[in-house]
Amino acid sequence: MSTFSLRPRPRGGRWPTAPAWLGVLLLAAAALLMGGAGPAHRLGLLPLGTAFDLLRLGAYLGVGAAALGLLALVIATLCRRWRPAFVGLLVLALVAAMMAVPWQLMQRAQAVPPIHDITTDMADPPAFEALAAAREAAPNAVDYPGERFASQQRRAYPGLRPLVVDRPLDEVMAAAEAEARERGWAIAAVEETHLEATATTRWFGFEDDVAVRLTEQADGVRVDVRSASRLGRSDLGTNAARIHTFLTDLEARLR
Repeated sequence: MSTFSLRPRPRGGRWPTAPAWLGVLLLAAAALLMGGAGPAHRLGLLPLGTAFDLLRLGAYLGVGAAALGLLALVIATLCRRWRPAFVGLLVLALVAAMMAVPWQLMQRAQAVPPIHDITTDMADPPAFEALAAAREAAPNAVDYPGERFASQQRRAYPGLRPLVVDRPLDEVMAAAEAEARERGWAIAAVEETHLEATATTRWFGFEDDVAVRLTEQADGVRVDVRSASRLGRSDLGTNAARIHTFLTDLEARLR
């Protein structure tokens, strides 16, 4: 004896479910590529070019995941299949969150000049001495590029100036060294009026060199800082932000 169900079959069959879960798979692959490209390069597992290729591929997969999520959302809504509709909506939300950081970096790259060597003294920048050999082995130069960078820095970061504190020279240097170590910088040299260190970015492990110079003058000790990337044409504003926060925190430490 045959039986049958009076419950209506959901319209659309498996059609809205397939793109929803395919979007999830693409999203997972995109997250793996975009999240792992930087650490893989930092650990020496991938050259920089390959890491950037994986980052770009991850972005493409993310766009594909978003398209599938939108397709699943539209079809599932029309078919009144709420579970795949929720999955599609979730994929869209996660893709948007994942793409937020690259989007912000793109916006920042357009907002700041394409320079990578920033200093509070553009006429006589602090020199790299202990780190000179490391910088000579890197693509970017040891010497400050001069007015070509200085003119762009003045327009982009007009508030970046030296710090002058009315404290003894040795106390200022001790505070500067403590501040550098607290930030996790690798100290290369510490002298009476000169400090050099290397800051490493968290994601890709890019190395930026920092030189701090102290000068005694009538109104106190002047602190000049130079921060320069070893690699890349533009630093996306990283070096200027590093100098600003370092001097702000140093002043608070000495207060």
